[in-house]
Amino acid sequence: MKPRLTFRLVLGETIALGPGKVQLLEAIHETGSIAAAGRSMNMSYKRAWHLVDTMNRCFKSPLVETAKGGARGGGAALTPLAEEVIGRYRRLEAQAREATDAELAELGAHLAPDVRGD
Repeated sequence: MKPRLTFRLVLGETIALGPGKVQLLEAIHETGSIAAAGRSMNMSYKRAWHLVDTMNRCFKSPLVETAKGGARGGGAALTPLAEEVIGRYRRLEAQAREATDAELAELGAHLAPDVRGD
């Protein structure tokens, strides 16, 4: 297994954004639902809602807007800010990967074989 770096945007003690939260946002975009997005990631609704709430509180405006349930059901949608945040996060990941691949490979060569998956 090849080592990899992941990015988290940390504000004080709170992780405002990271790979799992971005994946959750993308799943909400695909499903239109926090519950369905959570299920697609093997996550409880309570956990998914907590992550969405944390992200919404960390940014100047919400990343996810929700509609209450009822006869037609509820749902969730990403805001334009969420779309921008996802794009910027994914670009940062790509740039960092490109900048660190060689050093990470060298560092990975020093890992124990059973950890590397050899």
